[in-house]
Amino acid sequence: MFSAKWFFDLEKKIKDLGADSDAQSFDEIREMLAHPRTFAPDAFAEMAAYVILAGGFSQKTAKRIHKNIMDYIYKNGADFDALFQMFHNKNKINAICKIWKNRVALCEGFYKCETDDARLKYLSKLPHIGKITANHLARNLGVDVVKYDIWIRRLGARYAGIRCPDDLTDEVRRACDDMFAHMVHETGLPRGYIDVVLWKSLQIGLIKL
Repeated sequence: MFSAKWFFDLEKKIKDLGADSDAQSFDEIREMLAHPRTFAPDAFAEMAAYVILAGGFSQKTAKRIHKNIMDYIYKNGADFDALFQMFHNKNKINAICKIWKNRVALCEGFYKCETDDARLKYLSKLPHIGKITANHLARNLGVDVVKYDIWIRRLGARYAGIRCPDDLTDEVRRACDDMFAHMVHETGLPRGYIDVVLWKSLQIGLIKL
C-alpha cells in the first residue's frame, strides 16, 4: 500500500468500473486542481448545492437529485415550496435557496479570501456547509485540499499505525496529512485529487480496512 503503483492501479480500476466521478469526472477534477480557474456565481451556487445534497446519498443518486433541482432553479428560480416538493429535506432546500439568492455576494466573498485556510473558513459558514463539507466544496472549486471524512481518517490511521477514533483528532489529522504528503511525493499529483481516488477506492471496496 501507499506506493505510486498501488495508487495508479486503484485509479485504473475505478475508471474501468466507470466510477470515476464526483460533481465532475476524475479527469476534470485533476485538471482543475492542477490549473485552478475562477467560477461564476451560478456555477459557485450549483457546486454548493451539490455538496449539500451529496451527504447521505450515493453519487449517482446525488447527481440525479441535483440535476432535477438545478434544472428547476434555472427555469423558475429558487422557490422553496416547489423545490421541497421535489426533495423533502427542509434544511437542505432552505440552504440551497439562500445560497442561490445570494450567490453573487457569496461567490465574490469566496474569491476575496487570500489563503486556503481563509477559503475553508469562509465556506464552512455557508448554510448547511460544515467543516468537512467545506473541504469537499473547496476541492470542487479548485482548492487543493482534502476531505477528512471517516474513510480518509481510517486510512490515515492505518498509514500511521494508530487507532482511529470517531472524531477528527489532531493526531489523526496529522496522520492523514503525512499520508497525503507521502502520496504527493510518490505520484506527483495534487493531494485533492489523491483524496478523490482514495475516497472512491474505500467507498466501493477496492481498499479494505
